[in-house]
Amino acid sequence: MRVFTLLVLAAFCAFGQQVPASIFTDPPADTAHPAKMTVLHIPSHGVLINGLIYQPTGVGPHPTLIICHGLPGNEKNLDLAQAVRRAGWNAVTFNYRGSWGSPGVFRFAQNLEDADAVLAFLRDPANASRLAIDTRRIALAGHSMGGWVVAHTAAHDHGLIGAVLISAGDMGRAGDLPTEKAVALMADNMESLAGVSAESMAAEVKAHSAEFRMENAAAGLSQTPLLAITSDDGLAPQTDALVKAIQAKGGLKITVMHMATDHSYSDRRIALENAVITWLNGL
Repeated sequence: MRVFTLLVLAAFCAFGQQVPASIFTDPPADTAHPAKMTVLHIPSHGVLINGLIYQPTGVGPHPTLIICHGLPGNEKNLDLAQAVRRAGWNAVTFNYRGSWGSPGVFRFAQNLEDADAVLAFLRDPANASRLAIDTRRIALAGHSMGGWVVAHTAAHDHGLIGAVLISAGDMGRAGDLPTEKAVALMADNMESLAGVSAESMAAEVKAHSAEFRMENAAAGLSQTPLLAITSDDGLAPQTDALVKAIQAKGGLKITVMHMATDHSYSDRRIALENAVITWLNGL
């Protein structure tokens, strides 16, 4: 194990980066305040959506990172959630209505509502006390479609301390695709979604393509610390366009990173954890 740790450290030091200990070291045991995982049932528009909170060891309240999954959410970044927890943060994951067992039907517009519902739930004084959440230190992260959710949510929620986009997928631009291509895209991304067809999903993004565009969030994000990570999945221009639009609105609190990997960061998971945790530690 010591040899492995030294190799990891050497690899990051070669790039001039200091590796957060939470990536490769378990926290000290605290029998009075142990790390744990709690199931959440979060009210959102008449139903209770499913969630989890990964709670760190130690006395709270703790800063909290909410991680929004993509379409359909096969990669939920739970390794990132665990690393963030080891770094002393609560990590919250949830499933939008109609996805992965959460009640209701799936709709893109509802995902934005569900993100707001999660924030309201965590900020409720009773829940914040029970879950040891520092409501003054909540950040959002989102992968793929989840990045789109984060961009729009952080644009109007200025109580957040920061936002992380991981290969954000702009659902507004998806609506600009020719109908047959939009349908094909949705047909490849429907696992565990309820109440939809590829055709209905394509119709929704096409009907709302103008309002769904991530650049619409630029003005609202101009004062929000933002970490924008892209990969070689073809989506980088969408994040680049948002970053440029934020800068045009006077936004200067942007950190941009690119990793030579696929959409799921399959061979850069440690690098992804390093980037996110290092950035969170600077907030």
